[in-house]
Amino acid sequence: MFTRGNAPLAALASCGVLMAVMQTIVVPLLPQLPALTGGSPTDVSWMITATLLAGAVATPLLGRAGDMYGKRRVLLMALASMVAGSVLCAVSATLPVLIAGRALQGVAIAVVPLGISILRDELPRERVIGAIAMMSATLGVGAAFGIPLATLVVEHYDWHTMFWACAVLGSLVALAVVTVVPESPVRTRGRFDVVGALGLTTVLVCLLVAVSKGNAWGWGSARVLGLLAGAVVVAPLWVWHQLRAGTPLVDLRVSVRPAVLFTNLAALLIGFSFYANSLATAQLVQEPTSTGYGLGASIVVSGLCLLPGGIAMVLLSPVSARLSAARGPRFTLAAAAGLMAVGYAVRLFTSTDLVSIVFGATVVAAGTAVAYSALPALIMHAVPVTETAAANGLNTLMRSIGQAVCSAVVAIVLSGLTARSADGHSAPTLQAYLAVFAIAGFCALGALGLTLLIPGRRRAPSPVLAVGTA
Repeated sequence: MFTRGNAPLAALASCGVLMAVMQTIVVPLLPQLPALTGGSPTDVSWMITATLLAGAVATPLLGRAGDMYGKRRVLLMALASMVAGSVLCAVSATLPVLIAGRALQGVAIAVVPLGISILRDELPRERVIGAIAMMSATLGVGAAFGIPLATLVVEHYDWHTMFWACAVLGSLVALAVVTVVPESPVRTRGRFDVVGALGLTTVLVCLLVAVSKGNAWGWGSARVLGLLAGAVVVAPLWVWHQLRAGTPLVDLRVSVRPAVLFTNLAALLIGFSFYANSLATAQLVQEPTSTGYGLGASIVVSGLCLLPGGIAMVLLSPVSARLSAARGPRFTLAAAAGLMAVGYAVRLFTSTDLVSIVFGATVVAAGTAVAYSALPALIMHAVPVTETAAANGLNTLMRSIGQAVCSAVVAIVLSGLTARSADGHSAPTLQAYLAVFAIAGFCALGALGLTLLIPGRRRAPSPVLAVGTA
């Protein structure tokens, strides 16, 4: 058990914040990267795609490795990869090197499910729900603060400074983990499923590259169709192998239990709805005033519009924990999805002035904070204690897939509904943004519906620590 007050929780939460910041720091830099690196806009976009792919692949794999070989050990490996990737990006302006560095950084996405699993193993049971809520909220908090901080760095310092800062902070966080976080004694026996890992990697790479690049390459192009075909062919073979393996990478028999299946599907829709808020808000306020609805805000202002949502996430983390303790995480997730839907309903009618835009975005962010706090608790209700890291990794993967699909859908909608303004500028219409908000709102409602399908549990003093037989 943790014996050093809040220091271990603070160290693990710092890992989550730093990971989320790392994901978003290149977003303000994307328009300038073609000139800085000599690459095309399509090639430069791989700095986002590489991080997404690496994180999506690493999260379930490292989660399973953590269950088998030690969660703290694997978490430190993920942090080391992030530091190495940050240094690589900090010392180079060559695009292939930058993409490789961003891929190494993406491995750190696994630190959140690993940290949540350590908290379940080590904390006193009365503190688990609150600690999970705080750890989960770091995803949104880091993302909300990362873009404004990155915009300030880009405007006032050399852009490599962002990566040097990540390397230094990553080293400090790793040192804190070594110093104050004990290794969890909970282990899963057996051998690591190498064949299953290769199969899952193949499916994820084919699927996510096709989704991420479909708009740029053309959805009917040979590359996109070939990648989708590869995913369709390999996926059933991977499922067949997982059902036959003695120690599978993903226990599909547990994963298809209603408590796990509906939670993961809800996570996918929550991830979509959350990401639409960030993508659309940042772009909407920057649209020129000549469009009739745009505010012509700077990139710094667009980033600052997300700050109130980050603050709301910090404040709502303990509220979410108390709600889950009193009513259960199923009720909490349903309330969160409903709040996100309400936020998007607000956005449908208040997307023409800055205050209203920030208010609507903050309501959605508040719902996201509560949802992200409830999802891990639901997963840990339903899986054995020896599989918590792998199960949380799979849940995080579902959120990542939701975000990848959201990015593609937003790009399609905003590029498909455009108009030329009085000054000759071509931009998405206001109806395009409203369509994005409507789609994201329906996704939130879909998550609410899936949450209601999750089987209820009998009241117990500490349901979070029950070894799952849901």
